[in-house]
Amino acid sequence: MTVSGRLDAEGAGNIWESARSAVASGCSIVECSGVDYLDGGGASLFMMMKVVCRDKGKTLAVQGLRPEFAGFLDLFDLEKAAPPKEEAKGKEGLRKWITSVGLSGQEVAADMREQIEFTGECVLASFRTATCKNKMRWPDFWLTCEKVGADGLPIILLIGFLMGLIMSFQSAVSLVRFGAEIFVPNMLGLVMFRELGPMVTAILLAGRTGSAFAAEIGTMKVNEELDALNTMGLNPVSFLVLPRVLATVCMTPLLTLFFNFMSLVGGALVMLSMGYPLSTFTSRVFENVQWMDFSGGMIKAVVFSFLVAGIGCQRGLVTRSGASAVGDSTTSAVVSGIILIAVFDGIFAVIYFLAGI
Repeated sequence: MTVSGRLDAEGAGNIWESARSAVASGCSIVECSGVDYLDGGGASLFMMMKVVCRDKGKTLAVQGLRPEFAGFLDLFDLEKAAPPKEEAKGKEGLRKWITSVGLSGQEVAADMREQIEFTGECVLASFRTATCKNKMRWPDFWLTCEKVGADGLPIILLIGFLMGLIMSFQSAVSLVRFGAEIFVPNMLGLVMFRELGPMVTAILLAGRTGSAFAAEIGTMKVNEELDALNTMGLNPVSFLVLPRVLATVCMTPLLTLFFNFMSLVGGALVMLSMGYPLSTFTSRVFENVQWMDFSGGMIKAVVFSFLVAGIGCQRGLVTRSGASAVGDSTTSAVVSGIILIAVFDGIFAVIYFLAGI
């Protein structure tokens, strides 16, 4: 086969199919003495012909090509650009699985390291603010309190009321067979104050507040506003993260109290519908719920608020570039927040069991 003229994108495209047919039919020698120009488009033509010859067990011989063009063509590594089918097939098997496991492990380790670094930066920022080396941005603090607390209160009240109503009704349906529906207030108060109140409130905040923090800070990262803060000598953790975390920590216990109260309202409504007076419901709740049950739930609420606000801000700070980066950070903030809440709730369960609480 003879190739001549200008082998750029247009010239190579004009003879692409004819060259493929010729090589596929068994031709393995190309005469190139008439080639007067060669760029990446022409090189791709030779790469295609080499791949077809290799698949047929032959080697393409390029004859008469000018030395400068031959040197340029040698820059293209055929094995790297188009690996043999046997090697590619091998990578799809055990080797690919091992590689994916290793890469996943590296990503998890890098994520844990970033979270530890973020925790350390938050501690240092808190220390500098407490010692008056950095000023607290109180307008941001109060604005975040309004967004987390006042704006999130309606959904907290609604979910708390529905959960109390549903749990009381489902429990009463089972206990009424044994004449034990009177114990529904005991169960509801204990479960809500110790477990479900702080956990469900934190999960709702992870979906609402944690995602909002990640989206807000992530958008600032994509727009290079965080780089501008660093250029001006302002620490993003002190400037953006600390007011949000402290505001969330202050608001979450209050939201948990409202959640618990509305769940009791839902439970009281069920007991009233079954003919029990309100005084019976309230007396059984407060006789059964001890001070340690209440304080243990509040401790959980404070710890969960640190987790939700911290992971939301951390995911926003590590947002990468690209159209989907902010969405990925938001999703990661919600998923990571819920996982951390579940893990720490299990740790609390073990600690409370060992402490006899």
